[in-house]
Amino acid sequence: MWMYLGLLAALFLGLHNLCKKHAVQNNDAFLVLLGTITAGFLLLLPLYFGSKFFPDDLKAVHLFVNEINLKTHGFIVIKSMIMASSWVLAYQALKHLPITIVTPIRSAGPFFTFIGAILIYQERPNIWQWIGFFLIIFSVFLYSRIGKKEGINFKSNKWIYAIIGATFLGASSGLYDKFLIQSLNLNPPTLQFWFCTYTMIIIAIIVLVTKTAKSSKKSAFKFRWTIPLVGILLQAADYFYFKALQDPDALIMLLSAIKRSQILIAVVVGGIIFKEQYKRKKLVPLAGILIGVFLILYS
Repeated sequence: MWMYLGLLAALFLGLHNLCKKHAVQNNDAFLVLLGTITAGFLLLLPLYFGSKFFPDDLKAVHLFVNEINLKTHGFIVIKSMIMASSWVLAYQALKHLPITIVTPIRSAGPFFTFIGAILIYQERPNIWQWIGFFLIIFSVFLYSRIGKKEGINFKSNKWIYAIIGATFLGASSGLYDKFLIQSLNLNPPTLQFWFCTYTMIIIAIIVLVTKTAKSSKKSAFKFRWTIPLVGILLQAADYFYFKALQDPDALIMLLSAIKRSQILIAVVVGGIIFKEQYKRKKLVPLAGILIGVFLILYS
């Protein structure tokens, strides 16, 4: 069951990435990020109050927000700091790079997750999983070659380093999620609500500091319908992802790889919508990534 939940999370993440690209185009990336996080917070806020006044009803539908101690709040703040850093880097990179380049680089997340899962959680991949893993990494390398044809030099473009940093931090957060869900026994709504709350505060501080420091050069902000939709889709994806992690048999290395199937939506549909170049050539490494994901699932 946890694998199917992972596929649902991938579906919502793919739609989330499409909306995110639309939201940040020629827009203030930090304010867009704050808007998406705020939308997610407002979506979850009724669950928090509902858990206070209608606990039995919320428990019946598995949307109850539990009371947690101060130490657990601290652990969630750490996750919020990691993901806030990842999102700041990712949003800035997405604003300056094609979605068909950003998404495949993000798909390298399983590389970091594989290493962490082996060293920290002693998860042991078999031969087919290793083949799938290296196929994904090789396919991402092929994307870098195609990216040069779009005028993107992977060695000198700072936004490439930004998206790589965002990918590493995102993978670290994925490993941390297993600890939060399985070791601390946090249920998805509880983790989502407090994570969203603290992340919103962190991003708001970042926005305040950057706007004050660059008061003479303010980026134009345009509200778009995709901004709140990004936050809603992300919460839907996180809910299914965290539900999958609740299964004691769930392997974080496989979940991370399954989530990469979101690139099918981002590269194919996104490439058509945003009219990006070399879509057909990008289908070759895309196929490689999908085959890699399939080998991991098949094994």
